[in-house]
Amino acid sequence: MVDSFTMEDIANAAGVGRATLYRRYPDRASIATALLDEHERALQEKLLRGDPPLGPGAPPAERLAAFYEAMVDLLERHIHLVLGTEVGRSRFETGAHGFWRAHVRSLLAESSLADPESLTDSLLAPLAPEVFRHQHETLGMEAKRIKAALAALARRIL
Repeated sequence: MVDSFTMEDIANAAGVGRATLYRRYPDRASIATALLDEHERALQEKLLRGDPPLGPGAPPAERLAAFYEAMVDLLERHIHLVLGTEVGRSRFETGAHGFWRAHVRSLLAESSLADPESLTDSLLAPLAPEVFRHQHETLGMEAKRIKAALAALARRIL
């Protein structure tokens, strides 16, 4: 979806000039990031202050399984925005990615796994939007099936 429109299309739809748009958003990825921000912040709030198992108070394996489920929901609803924000190295430089990474790392540390730092990115890898899109659109896997597989992974690892 993000690839299907130009900055000029966006400026016209917003009723502003391209220069105005470019001052705030240098590229389409910046716009996608801004549109996705509200949804990511809501999930971050649930991780910090929500009810277990997504929020504090549940064992790490259950929290990781709940995190996977919430992220698959986010991907299912906003896959085109997420794909638009994660281009090359930029995927690792967003505040949201840093938050997701810190969350998973803290769950690994709480589980007393040796060297949680080295495992963190491996546990985030199944949430890459390209992986989700491939599983969901190319392989025809329903989100429910992806969630179940990730929950099983969380429980086996932790």
